[in-house]
Amino acid sequence: MKIKTSTLFEKHYKKLPRNIKNQAEEKEKIFRENPFNLILKTHKLSGKEKESWGFWINYSYRIKFIFLNDDEVLFLDIGTHDIYK
Repeated sequence: MKIKTSTLFEKHYKKLPRNIKNQAEEKEKIFRENPFNLILKTHKLSGKEKESWGFWINYSYRIKFIFLNDDEVLFLDIGTHDIYK
């Protein structure tokens, strides 16, 4: 899976605590192998975000993304559950 990142994702990623960045990197490795690995709790969003998906970094932090095609995604944002609003 090829991953692209938005400028918003990059901006918010830089502000994360180091331990959250480490967890995000580990989950990204799993995501590259299988975006629907049960560990990630990948889920489709609803409402105004219905084109987007999300997966868990940990209980509090998520990555929001969209599929560009079968083997490429765009990470839109990273942060607490508030990124879904």
